[in-house]
Amino acid sequence: MTNDMPESPQPAPAPTRRIPYVIGAVLIGAAIGFTGVYGLGGLKRTASGDSACAPAVNLSKKIAPLAQGEVAALTMATAPLRLPDLTFDDADGKPKKLSDWRGRTVLVNLWATWCVPCRKEMPALDRLQTRLGGKDFEVVAINIDTRNPEKPKNFLKEAKLSRLGYFSDEKAKVFQDLKAIGRALGMPTSVLVDGQGCEIATIAGPAEWDSEDAVKLITAATATGS
Repeated sequence: MTNDMPESPQPAPAPTRRIPYVIGAVLIGAAIGFTGVYGLGGLKRTASGDSACAPAVNLSKKIAPLAQGEVAALTMATAPLRLPDLTFDDADGKPKKLSDWRGRTVLVNLWATWCVPCRKEMPALDRLQTRLGGKDFEVVAINIDTRNPEKPKNFLKEAKLSRLGYFSDEKAKVFQDLKAIGRALGMPTSVLVDGQGCEIATIAGPAEWDSEDAVKLITAATATGS
């Protein structure tokens, strides 16, 4: 690691409705060169003046009562924020952008094989895609392993996670882009995005994405946001 690494942000206290905890995640690799720490529910808020994202904030307020139980750590959007047009590759190495999913509600998830909570979370994301994936919703799980591109593919194959599309960013730029707007403090990170590319909610850390709590919230977000 270099000496000019930015200091890891200190996570804010998690909501009182869930026992707070902080898990450190050290991002290793010359292409990354930074340290990430995540604390559930402790994301830094970055205001944005994009009025086109106001409906996403209204949607966030409407479904906020559903952020409970297994998804209680979600931080609901309180100010309009359009995500950067994240760029990454598909399974064939062809370039993809977040804007390719315009018109659909998307759960953007960043994961890596060296991240233990990420690996444990992947089966739930696969089951969520099986249950809700379709023309109105998709889980876009982006792998950010910076070495051995076959390793994450083999992990998904060995775990028999076949419903998730494979997307990757070997430079981990998607993490840096989300970190720059205060939406990525560590791994895993997930952002629920509306059809205009605007933030609905964000969670730093893992969640039981196939739980009834998660399914109810995402179903409501998809139905209301379509």
